[in-house]
Amino acid sequence: MPALSPTMETGTIVSWLKKEGDTIEPGDALCEIETDKATLTLDTDEQGVLAKIVIPPGTKNVKVNELIALIVEEGEDYTKVVVPVTGNCVVIPFDVAPPHSAGTSDEAEDEAQSSATPHKGSLLSFSPAVRYMLETNKIDSSAIPATGPHGRLLKGDILRFLAQGGMTPATPSPGTFTDVPNTEMRREIAKRLLKSKTTIPHVYASTDCVMDNLLQLKSHLKERGLTVSVNDLLVKVAAVCLRKVPEMNAVWNGKEIEYLKDIDLAVDVATDVGIITPVIRNAAYLDLSQISLVAHDIATRARDNKLHEHEFHGGSLTLSNLGMFGVTEFSAIINPLQASILAVGATRLSVSTDGQLQNVITVKLSCDARVVDNELASRWLETFKLGIENPALAGL
Repeated sequence: MPALSPTMETGTIVSWLKKEGDTIEPGDALCEIETDKATLTLDTDEQGVLAKIVIPPGTKNVKVNELIALIVEEGEDYTKVVVPVTGNCVVIPFDVAPPHSAGTSDEAEDEAQSSATPHKGSLLSFSPAVRYMLETNKIDSSAIPATGPHGRLLKGDILRFLAQGGMTPATPSPGTFTDVPNTEMRREIAKRLLKSKTTIPHVYASTDCVMDNLLQLKSHLKERGLTVSVNDLLVKVAAVCLRKVPEMNAVWNGKEIEYLKDIDLAVDVATDVGIITPVIRNAAYLDLSQISLVAHDIATRARDNKLHEHEFHGGSLTLSNLGMFGVTEFSAIINPLQASILAVGATRLSVSTDGQLQNVITVKLSCDARVVDNELASRWLETFKLGIENPALAGL
């Protein structure tokens, strides 16, 4: 039983589309399996004959990796196949070494043995079934006489080799990865994001914003002695938009929507152990210089692991900006206990409808559908877009 979805643990055999004795080719539909997500068709990558259906149609709660059918090579007698004993190694399903007949001479046997030569090749040159048996039993293929056409190694060759007591350990391949133990914080981040993605119904909406006026404002502020980042300006606009569209400043408390009085906004900060999200308190009522100071302070202390627990709590929305890395567009996962997150891409040049070059960013809003429906998400994004393109409307 294959795992047909990331969360699948068991499945139901709805029906078999092939019957015992049918010839199968790679890509043939073998059976229908009902998973925890949908009813899917299992296509085989094997070539041979469906010898035995182990799990009949209608069987429920079949565990992933449980044996459901047996396939043999073409030319083998599928009627002699019996269900093997379960286990982690390949079990001989039938006697693959035929008994000697009265008319078989020692010379003929010697000739047959000499015609089977050990097979040498990479795992990629074998059929999926042969490759699986070699890997599972840790067998060196060069030690097994191959009797198939053109020296091809067959499943029967491996079964015969095992039946005769052969077990040559395969040469271990060099490692291609390194395990790095997670820190406690990294494990907690992974746990929280997995819970969010699997328990919060995410919906998405995106729009493009012309940045020319905002960038011009940034330059004017610098000339007057106030240096702020684009992210500081985005924080201010996003917070003001939460005040203008108060229905967005809400969270799901487990049973119902809870509207927040304070307008606190979280910002993503990249650290050595992962991305964390400290909160800027009362962001809608801070001026740009205050936002810049607070944002710089929490980012610095976050990277030095000096933030306090309460500085991670609160707020309904997070601002996640990957523009400095050249990412033009992405979808972000909502932080637990919040209801939305705004993903901001890099500024890029675009041509306006009147043929003029303009600076544009793409923003994508991820929302908890229990709190923010499509209409509300669109209305907030429209307000945000107006604030970016007309900074005066956002009080800038």
